[in-house]
Amino acid sequence: MVSCDKVSKQSKNTENLSCQDRVILEEHERLSPHLLFEIIRKDGEEELSRSSKSLIFSGLAAGLLISFSFYFKAILFMYLKDVPWAELITGIGYTTGFLIVILGRMQLFTENTITTVIPFFHDCSKEKFWQVMKLWGVVFLSNLAGTFLAACFLSNSYFVTAPVASSLHNIAIHVVQISPMENLIRGIPAGILIAAIVWMMPMSRGFSFFLVLCFTYFISIGGFAHVVVGSCEVAYEVLQGNAGWYDYFFRFLFPTGFGNILGGTFVFTLLVYAQVSDDISS
Repeated sequence: MVSCDKVSKQSKNTENLSCQDRVILEEHERLSPHLLFEIIRKDGEEELSRSSKSLIFSGLAAGLLISFSFYFKAILFMYLKDVPWAELITGIGYTTGFLIVILGRMQLFTENTITTVIPFFHDCSKEKFWQVMKLWGVVFLSNLAGTFLAACFLSNSYFVTAPVASSLHNIAIHVVQISPMENLIRGIPAGILIAAIVWMMPMSRGFSFFLVLCFTYFISIGGFAHVVVGSCEVAYEVLQGNAGWYDYFFRFLFPTGFGNILGGTFVFTLLVYAQVSDDISS
């Protein structure tokens, strides 16, 4: 809560407001792009200072738990597969893993395409660049390890019934059948939307749940490609013998990951930096 003595001076139009009214006005002011940049930069610096052990366990947890996006989408698909508008409902299941991981503040690779890049834009040094690359590598590999463990678990017939397994296959096989170039292109908007979630989170206040729900829902129904969720889907097909490691790495993983980076860093984050660069340099 902002105290009266901390409220900044208002313009002439607000001079006649009471102290309490000025506090309310101050608390409901929109954050400027420059202030949002600084908030995310601070978060990014904290992430870059974390130990490798902490990043590994957080990234592993994120990879495991985001598999719920794949699982619950398959569950809903199992009941609605013959309905023309099934994707409108199954997309809600896709949001589950993202809600757990993002609101749980776990290390998700695609969030770091903006969170840890903003500190680098602020301090374009070799040391900062290698810090970012190290974090990206550790988190990305940890996410993939988590999705592979989740795919192993989903391949267990004691946990997954035959109808659910069929539904998992029907969803995952579509990812395997997409060409590398399609995966790259579909990865760009997914990267942009995840970066947008990170950028808007400080403004969302108590509506973070709905922010993540909305944006990740549209990743699903838009047919966009997310490298971490998709890793679980394609790994599942590999373990089932319906795809090979070439499909995993060269058809899906590398193109989709590059597309997510293009969208999150080279489109969204660069545009964000361009609009605040004058304020930073002044």
